[in-house]
Amino acid sequence: MAAATIGPRPMVICGPSGSGKSTLLKRLFAEYPDTFGFSVSHTTRQPREGEINGVHYHYVTRDHMEKAIANDEFIESACFGGNLYGTSKAAVRDVQDKGKVCVLDIEIEGVKQIKKSDLNPILVFNNPPSVDELKRRLLLRNTETEESLQKRLDAAQREIDFGNEPGNFDIIILNDIIDEAYAKFKDFIISEIKKQQEQGVQISLETKN
Repeated sequence: MAAATIGPRPMVICGPSGSGKSTLLKRLFAEYPDTFGFSVSHTTRQPREGEINGVHYHYVTRDHMEKAIANDEFIESACFGGNLYGTSKAAVRDVQDKGKVCVLDIEIEGVKQIKKSDLNPILVFNNPPSVDELKRRLLLRNTETEESLQKRLDAAQREIDFGNEPGNFDIIILNDIIDEAYAKFKDFIISEIKKQQEQGVQISLETKN
């Protein structure tokens, strides 16, 4: 069980690869640069070109991560593509200690685990318009083989089914028209932060402009 939340409530965003989560988060971080912070996840996969340890992920050995999970150092962890991924309690605390809303971009297995913790996160599901549109977006990346694309689409369908099940998330964002999706996403998150401010939680909501 995770330690009780001291700082602002974390925000969990979940959705299939290619659904537009990164676009929403980049806009939010740019507009409110002092409000949000990413927790840096751990993984046992090797860094890709241009990725920096401690920035994109904490890259660790499988043995190291398995021992840390066994020692209850992780809020959530999952195996994806043969590699372990997870969010450590320390990574979330580091962001909360700065008075920022910790943002966690995690898979559905991680969501299920974090819902059982006492972090009390704000839960957002980012829904693509359709699986066909998701396929089109992934093909535009030109990074998928036929096999890896099908695996992503199969996983996406499971995520969409879970995301649309009543009670699993606080809000579902249909990421079709990006400006409309961002407006709905931002309005919801800011309203949740204002509720915390009313309860005495110190969170900056100064915009960049």
